[in-house]
Amino acid sequence: MLDARFIRENEGLVRQAFQNRRYDIAILEDFLALDKAWRQLTEEGNTLRKQRNQVADEIPKLPKDKKDAKIVEMKKIADRIKVIESEVKSIEGKRDECLLNIPNVPDPSVPVGLAEEGDVFVRTWGNVRKFDFKPLNHWQIGEKLDIIDFDRGAKVTGTGFYVLKGDGARLERALINFMLDLHHDQGYKEIFPPAIINRKSCVGTGQLPKMQDDMYWVERDDLWLNPTAEVPVTNLYSDEILDRKQLPIYHTAYLPSFRREAGKHIETKGIARVHQFNKVELVKFVLPETSQQELETLLADAEAVTQGLKLPYRIRLLCTGSVGFHSSKTYDIEAYAAGMDQWLEVSSCSDFKDFQARRAMIKFRREPHLKSEFVHTLNGSGIALPRTMVAVLENYQNADGTVTVPEVLRQYMKGTETIG
Repeated sequence: MLDARFIRENEGLVRQAFQNRRYDIAILEDFLALDKAWRQLTEEGNTLRKQRNQVADEIPKLPKDKKDAKIVEMKKIADRIKVIESEVKSIEGKRDECLLNIPNVPDPSVPVGLAEEGDVFVRTWGNVRKFDFKPLNHWQIGEKLDIIDFDRGAKVTGTGFYVLKGDGARLERALINFMLDLHHDQGYKEIFPPAIINRKSCVGTGQLPKMQDDMYWVERDDLWLNPTAEVPVTNLYSDEILDRKQLPIYHTAYLPSFRREAGKHIETKGIARVHQFNKVELVKFVLPETSQQELETLLADAEAVTQGLKLPYRIRLLCTGSVGFHSSKTYDIEAYAAGMDQWLEVSSCSDFKDFQARRAMIKFRREPHLKSEFVHTLNGSGIALPRTMVAVLENYQNADGTVTVPEVLRQYMKGTETIG
């Protein structure tokens, strides 16, 4: 969430951010109108209170006739103050609702452009494999090896769900364990948080109210299925003031994630876009002056996964038209899937600056006598499944229909070298 004063004092910058993001400016106009009314009423209320206090000191010294007149006058002022306080409270509620729907301001280093077309490819890693046979896509591989079952997933739950079987399930578990161990060695403390979260946590990280339609809601309890471990892990420190010596804090977490994928063609064949998927997440809480560098190291930590798996990938710097609602700057890691002949996003690494921290009230204090400040938060997929599974199956497939297990995963599969 942006600070109301920041918007007020940097209206031109915020307007430009809306334009660059291609966001409807109406919500900003609503905020500015409410903020103006709030300031006018607040100023009037302060003036009346000051006047009331001054007259209160004078009344005892006045003759009775003037005293009675002043008392009547003060009664009118008191009534007006009550009206103002009620109006201010109402406006504050509406203004705060507007603030929750105003996106973050992109960092100056983010390229200005329309979605995808304006993104910048920073670098690539690895070589795309040249096959001496026609590579199959992952759903063909999965069905032939009997390791992915779409029909039973749909029978149990519905479209957009699937079942991993045998070595498919083992491969998924191996990927998760490899990632968690790697991030542990990189200095991240592992967390295993709840997979169901409350409304306050969803608001704190920016999923609500903006992304409500894309989330699963447990109506009876007003709880939400986890859309990404970023939400519960970030909110571990909500409403807290951390000590300067505690920062930076690095956490990694595995959780199943749930997304309705509303309006995103969930009927897409295969497992590249589904309603339930596993993901290993990286979350950072850092000093404001270090967040830009922390984003670069976060990206490198996520890249270490694709490098360890020896998957060819590219780094995409998202432009203003692509960057997420709550992010100030985002890099995507896209792994190549040979059978689909597509680059698939397997990680998104973002710096939110103080946007999430202000919503969740996560602060730190540099010294005991100094005023508290908001931390900067970052998060990145480290990395997401099942698209990583897609890339592994399609890039490691063999002409005889088997799939070679990446070397770094074999220790997690009791030495299994080939899925066949």
